[in-house]
Amino acid sequence: MAATGNGPPGGPLAGVRVVELAGIGPGPFAAMLLADLGADVVRIDRPGGSGLAIDPAYDLTNRNKRSVLIDLKADGGAEQVLDLVERADVLIEGYRPGVAERLGVGPKECHARNPRLVYGRMTGWGQEGPLAQRAGHDIAYIAITGTLGMIGKPDEPPAVPANLVGDYAGGSLYLVIGVLAALQHARTTGGAGQVVDAAIVDGAAHLATMIHGMMAAGGWRDSRGANLLDGGCPFYGNYETADGQYMAVGALEQQFYNEFIELLGLGDEAPARKDFARWDDLRAAVADRFRTRTRDEWTAVFEGSDACVAPVLSLREAPAHPHLAARGTFTDHGGITQPAPAPRFSATPGAVYRPPAQPGADTEEVARDWDVPSIRIRQQGGER
Repeated sequence: MAATGNGPPGGPLAGVRVVELAGIGPGPFAAMLLADLGADVVRIDRPGGSGLAIDPAYDLTNRNKRSVLIDLKADGGAEQVLDLVERADVLIEGYRPGVAERLGVGPKECHARNPRLVYGRMTGWGQEGPLAQRAGHDIAYIAITGTLGMIGKPDEPPAVPANLVGDYAGGSLYLVIGVLAALQHARTTGGAGQVVDAAIVDGAAHLATMIHGMMAAGGWRDSRGANLLDGGCPFYGNYETADGQYMAVGALEQQFYNEFIELLGLGDEAPARKDFARWDDLRAAVADRFRTRTRDEWTAVFEGSDACVAPVLSLREAPAHPHLAARGTFTDHGGITQPAPAPRFSATPGAVYRPPAQPGADTEEVARDWDVPSIRIRQQGGER
């Protein structure tokens, strides 16, 4: 049943109901992705907050959601969640293994109330294995998969890619893929609900599948900054400009490289690109040329070309880039500039239609729309 009231206006997941047990990081981002695509996501916030040190009004991973306050440790708390689960298609939780079970909202209890429920579990280490009960964060998860060790210069420590590679790419995106696949299965004839175990270590390792193949074939060295796509190649990397900014170069194919060298002004002066012994000379020549002009000047030089060169922009600069502005890659909602929903759909587009959910602000609305009167509580005093 599609949500009513202030629910989703549309999107390919319109009518899908999701219960999110509040957490931080990849779980909320996965739920946001589903909400961006039209799912009706109800976040179960705990009294006292989730522990993320940010004003909830700015936590964009909670946009397009609604929030109710339920204390799972209080009498009747688990039963309230199960009342929602009974009417849901998906549940997402990011507790350590065994915690949801101890709280009375594990897969067994949820599937007893709703056999078709897709139960999505988001963790760093996974539900089993020697490290399953250990604390951890993105950097540790990508460290043991070999992913972190690939990134950075060979004579420096590995570069930390924020929490994008582990939490969001290896975690959230794989959880969403798993949830949608399991939802498709649950809705087929004879299908049923199931548990989706999305571990960041699994997803981060899986992201490097192509690299493992290249390494097996002898086309990738197991060391940092020594390969075609990791900065070891002089025509695939970043170069400083005269104003201390950077240009990104990705001129891998011969025809793109030829155009790059010509526009750079090196011409016949550049060492042959296939002469690996002179790659350091080629890198130095390219670096010297880039230092002769500012980032904006080089951007103008390569404008409209197939040289595969782009300016390296900051987070604040990115929304104003002409291409991103033309596509609407970023949007403004509630006074906050933020990435727009992705990917895009021709018939059922997603949208940002609600600001970040305020803990407990939507209890009455959700109780009405989902027909779950048990969650209707007095916000003052917490009485049911």
